[in-house]
Amino acid sequence: MNNQFIRADEVAKELAVSKPFAYKLIKRLNDELKEKGYVTIAGRVNRQYFEERLYGMGKGSE
Repeated sequence: MNNQFIRADEVAKELAVSKPFAYKLIKRLNDELKEKGYVTIAGRVNRQYFEERLYGMGKGSE
């Protein structure tokens, strides 16, 4: 079962970036979600939102 949230270490590995940059990216995405009224968790971001924002794909766009 895939976890609903992606953590900084997974983001860093997926994008081949440093862990501190991954945290900055997660914060940015979480800030966007907060503006839309969603509850967020520091250091984690919704996996589906991450994929939509970075790759332009959501569920069913495979």
